[in-house]
Amino acid sequence: MLNSTLCYLERGDQYLMLHRVKKKNDLNHDKWIGVGGKCEEGESPEDCLLRETREETGLTLTDYRYRGLVTFVSDQAPTEYMHLFTAAGWTGNPIPCGEGELAWIEKAELRSLPMWEGDQIFLDLLEEGGPFFSLKLQYRGERLAGAWLNGQPLRT
Repeated sequence: MLNSTLCYLERGDQYLMLHRVKKKNDLNHDKWIGVGGKCEEGESPEDCLLRETREETGLTLTDYRYRGLVTFVSDQAPTEYMHLFTAAGWTGNPIPCGEGELAWIEKAELRSLPMWEGDQIFLDLLEEGGPFFSLKLQYRGERLAGAWLNGQPLRT
């Protein structure tokens, strides 16, 4: 079982997004995602969030919120628990990212970019500002085969 973090840094009506174009054999190749990565041994989700954000952006988060848990089930990869965060405050100066190109993207434009289908579901949940949620996403290849919010099936 894999644990990871994903964070959407918010600046007004924009998110800081990572266009994954630099790593070879990247499951997320050419997709637009938030920043984050795999938890290391002994790290809490918050420890991982802070480390990964600093490594990928050069920024140190000062104001962040744990928003939900996303369980990815795939026929091509091990099950992954992704701890989802948003951040509204940070210090430091941005650095180039070794995994892709960072860009501030208008929230209204996100859905026109290449991304995982399930990401659109949790982006909607983030923008609705609701309570902490548990979202399960089941993939067959790159196709979303099923989604459940707080144990209840969603239409896909």
